[in-house]
Amino acid sequence: MTTASPIKPVVLATPDQLRERIRQKSKLKGRQADDMSRAEVLALIGARPVEGYRRDLLIENLHLLNDAYCCLHERHLVALAKEMNIPMAEVYEVATFYHHFEVVKGIKQGDETVDGTAPALTIRVCDGLSCELAGAQDLLKRLPAILGNPDMRVIPAPCLGRCEQAPAVVVHQRTVPYATLESVKKEANSTAAGVFNSSAAINFTTSDYTEKSISPHPDHASARVVPATTAFTDYATYLANGGYALASSIANGSLEVEPIIKAMEDSGLRGLGGAGFPSGRKWRIVRDQPAPKLMAVNIDEGEPGTFKDRTYLERDPHRFLEGLLVAAQVVGIDACYIYLRDEYHDCRRLLTAELAKLQANPPAALVGKLPLIELRRGAGAYICGEESAMIESIEGKRGEPRMRPPYIAQVGLFGRPTLEHNFETLYWVRDIVQLGPQWFSGFGRNGRKGLRSFSVSGRVKYPGVKLAPAGITVQELVDEYCDGMLDGHELYAYLPGGASGGILPASLKNVPLDFDTLQPHGSFIGSAAVIVLSQHDSARQAALNMMRFFAHESCGQCTPCRVGTAKAATLMKADIWDNQTLEDLNIVMTDASICGLGQAAPNPVRCVQKYFPHEIGPNNSFGKVGATA
Repeated sequence: MTTASPIKPVVLATPDQLRERIRQKSKLKGRQADDMSRAEVLALIGARPVEGYRRDLLIENLHLLNDAYCCLHERHLVALAKEMNIPMAEVYEVATFYHHFEVVKGIKQGDETVDGTAPALTIRVCDGLSCELAGAQDLLKRLPAILGNPDMRVIPAPCLGRCEQAPAVVVHQRTVPYATLESVKKEANSTAAGVFNSSAAINFTTSDYTEKSISPHPDHASARVVPATTAFTDYATYLANGGYALASSIANGSLEVEPIIKAMEDSGLRGLGGAGFPSGRKWRIVRDQPAPKLMAVNIDEGEPGTFKDRTYLERDPHRFLEGLLVAAQVVGIDACYIYLRDEYHDCRRLLTAELAKLQANPPAALVGKLPLIELRRGAGAYICGEESAMIESIEGKRGEPRMRPPYIAQVGLFGRPTLEHNFETLYWVRDIVQLGPQWFSGFGRNGRKGLRSFSVSGRVKYPGVKLAPAGITVQELVDEYCDGMLDGHELYAYLPGGASGGILPASLKNVPLDFDTLQPHGSFIGSAAVIVLSQHDSARQAALNMMRFFAHESCGQCTPCRVGTAKAATLMKADIWDNQTLEDLNIVMTDASICGLGQAAPNPVRCVQKYFPHEIGPNNSFGKVGATA
């Protein structure tokens, strides 16, 4: 029997080599945050709180970086992810979801990575329908050459919410209404920072403007000017004229809650963001939910043609804030989150300042009783006007709509029961309670009740927000509130509810404009954004403008919407429409999209097919959007 020879050990690694391997494995994969980037991020977002940074403030922190550096450098995103303890992939997917964030990747130079370059100045030209009618495409084509500066980037932007001042342009964060090549160039070369200037405070009493125009009348139809300063009701003026008396009466117990809810119900006030859900009923539903309860206020006014919320906010922010406080006390709300679209830079500065005054020195009855109120800033995403997408954005996420049920009244913001309202809905609360529900419901025409704030733009002499009776017709609206059509123009078509509401012909000019009256004609009123077209315009081109908007603004979550809107926009460019294929897309988008964007996108297409077949068939002849008489 032989004895096996001993097995000699083989040295795979020395102790030092093993230690180095452990060190290598302990390092995080991917790009690491460097000390300079972390210091720059902390200088903007502040020192780390004991409990850590709030996850829901991710978008607010991205805004701080984007404002400071005119872009989001990749190294700053890495540092922000590190400081907030959020995966880099999650930070990146949020940053790239919103149109107003400019993500710039680093550039490899040898062993180092240096910052990529971003435009020193971004100029956004609104290409919404109202602005296209006023010559926006010409601005887009000619501005780069006029500016003559490669560091100034000119890009199209979806509706900026200044349709009555078309064409509208935003130079960084400064608005240029009635934009011309010369005025945009002047603003682009200006070194002045964007500041909201105001003239002497006024007592803006909305009830004094019933059946009138809210927007100021220009001295002449062709004046195309806006005041250099905006007069509005500030905190002191609002208090001096009975402001916050209603909220104080509820707080000190001198006014019961039930009569207030009853007044809301009897007034017939419905949600004024587009859906039209009865407001009083919504209050009761959320009031019956378990605490803690939250409120989310939608001022992401992105529906093309809509600018009513901006108009009211610029004149009387406190009437809205008091409505918010009344709703919060009646329903039992612990915290309120106001979501304001990023395009409204002046409004944000105004609302921030006036909200701070209220919180620093509230009326005596409200001391210690104000709920938490936070103002959140959108980042350029139309989809966040949908209530559940807005909630996702407030939570610091991509603005993608949620599947329902559960409904947000039961499981909403941060998983709590949530009262969601449009700005204008809350704006009317004080007047309805103090003047009585019969005051609000006493207005109306053609069998309808209440008041509607119509945002009117397009081929009329006097565009703007018109506080008119519900049920008014577009012909009455144009004749009585807009000084008629522009000279040389005749009513040809109109959009009663912005991009989503469809396009109706002049033959339906006497249909009452209100909830439930337009559906039989394949349309709806939505946010009451009325865009007026004339014989010099084309319904098919207007529909194409809207479909391109939907394709640009689709969040991409639903394949029918993401693919369908882009495919439809391509098909709609053909001289002769393939109606069968378009209708197949319409059916799929309507039936399979989980939110209103995809469900409403077919409305303009179907209206053109139904009411304007001469524009899309053989031998069609139509004018181009933006043509002038």
